[in-house]
Amino acid sequence: MLDLSQFLSGPYCSLRLADLGARVIKVERAGAGDLSRQLYLSDTELGGDSTIFHAINRGKESLALDLKDPEDLAALHRLVAQADVMIQNFRPGVAERIGIGWEEMHALNPGLVYGSISGYGDDGPWVKLPGQDLLAQARSGLMWLTGDAPQGPVPMGLAVGDMFAGVALSQGILAALVRRGIDGIGRHVQTSLLEALVDLQFEVLTTWLNDGRRLPQRSQANGAHAYLGAPYGVYAASDGYLALAMTPLDKLAALMDLPELAGRDPGDAFRDRDGIKARLAERVAERSVEDWLAILQPADIWCSEVLNWSELVDTEAFQRLDLLQTVCRGDGVRIDTTRAPLTIDGRRPATPRAAPRVGEHSAAIRKEFEL
Repeated sequence: MLDLSQFLSGPYCSLRLADLGARVIKVERAGAGDLSRQLYLSDTELGGDSTIFHAINRGKESLALDLKDPEDLAALHRLVAQADVMIQNFRPGVAERIGIGWEEMHALNPGLVYGSISGYGDDGPWVKLPGQDLLAQARSGLMWLTGDAPQGPVPMGLAVGDMFAGVALSQGILAALVRRGIDGIGRHVQTSLLEALVDLQFEVLTTWLNDGRRLPQRSQANGAHAYLGAPYGVYAASDGYLALAMTPLDKLAALMDLPELAGRDPGDAFRDRDGIKARLAERVAERSVEDWLAILQPADIWCSEVLNWSELVDTEAFQRLDLLQTVCRGDGVRIDTTRAPLTIDGRRPATPRAAPRVGEHSAAIRKEFEL
């Protein structure tokens, strides 16, 4: 698999496929490499590269090429002719301009599965706008949907458009490979940040589309889902936060000593959502999270403490999943990172190799593929 993408969306796709056993050759600019090598999430760098680069590119090989150089471009063409999959996330039109677009690559290798990620598709008035995650969240409706009503739009704390576009592309590539096994023909698989973010909202969008297109109202406080009634939300306890999911109000009324919630019409959970949540917030604040869990969990109330990362990784439940690993590079760099979010026959895929240095495998790849 050849990965000509940068930043997060495309490399996240190839990471998922690498975890499933694909050999990924990351084609980078000679010298500078992937721009995300210098995209720092903090002041931490490891071996001269950002932690975000290490997180997304573990287990891959690096081939450094200058695609403006005719010889390097010809070498890439020879490599594509031998590849199963190629992905790119250039702005629409750029891949075609530099000679690595779908039509040219398909002619070169009819069995090639070619994956593309853009910001907003390859047509329309947004096609030339920056395909960046925060901006795509803003346009998708997701940012408007998130948070409490008085807050205004709230972005997600992660680049969810990039990551879900990468997941969507990996699914499409796998499907295209299965189909190629039947008819021998490669295909062009395309997605975008906007498409991935719209798909992420399929549940609530379906409700809106079939409910007279009435926009939902977010909770005034303790919000979590615009279409779900009380108690659904997150509440401040005396020493932390408690999440409450779908629960009959009658049951909560008895357990939390809130008789005013008993005997309410089930529809009140939505009609009087803000009033009920305000009363619940007052009660939750009177006790610790541990106290509430001791009361609610034995009664099969759907609830949870809210954990930060330090608290999460210390739990036995997290440790049982074995989701962390240490990967290493030849120059002594060691990275603690995550593992694949799935198991196959009870085993979780592991990748011992860290992200490569720019062009680390260029000589070996050129020799192997006669470039």
